[in-house]
Amino acid sequence: MTETTRTRTGAAGAAGATGGAVRAGAGSALRHTLGERRIALVAWRLLVLQNAHPAVAAGVGQLSTYRNHPWRRIEHTMDSGRRLFFSDREALHREIQRLERSHRRIAGTDDQGRSYTALDPAVRVWVLVTLYEAMTALRALSGRPLRPAQLDRLYREFREVCAAFELPDELFPPTAADVPGYIRATIRDTLELTEAAQDMLYTVLTRAPAPRRLGRLRPAWPLLRRLVARFLTALTLADLPPEFRAKFGLPRSRSAAALSWVVHHGARAVAVQLPDRLRYRTPPSGDPGRPRQAEVPRQARAPRPRRDNRPGRIAAFYRQVMDQTGDGRLTSADFAAMAHNVCWPLELDQAGESAVYAAFDSWWHHLSAATGTGGDGGISCEEFVTAMLAGIDRDPDYLDQGLHTAVRAMFRAADRDHSGLLDAEEYRTLFGGSRVHPAELTHGFRQLDTDGDGQITEEEFVRGFTEFFAARAESVAGTQLLGRP
Repeated sequence: MTETTRTRTGAAGAAGATGGAVRAGAGSALRHTLGERRIALVAWRLLVLQNAHPAVAAGVGQLSTYRNHPWRRIEHTMDSGRRLFFSDREALHREIQRLERSHRRIAGTDDQGRSYTALDPAVRVWVLVTLYEAMTALRALSGRPLRPAQLDRLYREFREVCAAFELPDELFPPTAADVPGYIRATIRDTLELTEAAQDMLYTVLTRAPAPRRLGRLRPAWPLLRRLVARFLTALTLADLPPEFRAKFGLPRSRSAAALSWVVHHGARAVAVQLPDRLRYRTPPSGDPGRPRQAEVPRQARAPRPRRDNRPGRIAAFYRQVMDQTGDGRLTSADFAAMAHNVCWPLELDQAGESAVYAAFDSWWHHLSAATGTGGDGGISCEEFVTAMLAGIDRDPDYLDQGLHTAVRAMFRAADRDHSGLLDAEEYRTLFGGSRVHPAELTHGFRQLDTDGDGQITEEEFVRGFTEFFAARAESVAGTQLLGRP
């Protein structure tokens, strides 16, 4: 008998009586708790607990883009939570299928020789239960812990959603009252102070890039980054379960404890005074509300042509787009991570995802051959720039053999209605997300829509990427793929 065909009982069985996962209603305790903006205060604590599991840490290390893109990691986590807990049953199952396709690729052996897979049921249960535990911790830390009856209701709603994962029921704590014991036992018997957990606690934010929407404060980010890193480290250390701190000898200073009290009690006091549109990131109704209208971008003054701007532009593409792991070397893991980020918002089926991954893998092999490295030790930024310029100048079809394969796969994946055209909404789905301002998306779409008909053909899409790499001056539309000058 397989893990997914065992009989489910308990809270999951209650969901099964209605034919599967039950969609939490607009008045659910789950949505009211998880949808609040202040849940972000325990997000870093949640990531530390999850990454302290050896199997999670090994998987994260395999595709460690969180080091170079921590904001995207948080965005993906929150977007996935919204799809799981604030959508209808059909969207819930699509998200679970997407997660399983993504996690199926994460397996191997860690640095201690232990095999791992992201599809391990016990690991998946740990990741899910820590999310529930984070919600209860938020209430406790703010001075308003949930009463037993409220905990029972929250856990029941949580388990109803979890039933759709078809994980063995016996791996979950049977009741809300059993969750603290489950957390303590897992900390005692399983968790380690892994490299990924230590990164989350101490180092990731010290080198994090500026958030996309920092605006005019962007030049001050190097200073702000140090302050934010110290704040989150102190807050997280203060908020972690006592058993976790005790096992790994993590200090909780009086100043950190005071900071935690002020932050959580203050956030609660402010939150209860706010209207729902400000209090909740995702309203309890699940309705995202009126979408923010994209601003009409100002007409940018054309920059003066320069002799050859390609090296700097290609190097910027390497750093901002390609070096997903942030280690200064391109490997197959970076190309797999790029494929993952293309697939993430599109909810593709297995065949669609496989086509995207295959295209990026083809680009990786082409680039490895072009640099003469065979991929050994990775490809540096200098090697990438040199190979791209030499290939473009030597062979008009050079980009067709690598980059264009990936670009065309991106276009076809985003073309959900198979019309051969991308409209503005499909373009926003591919390149958008909560971190990208609508004005930038509007600008990018207009730049690629060269004939101004409100749609982008595959050739217009490919031409934009070609111009980015091949145009010597900055005066053509495609050179603005990474944003307006």
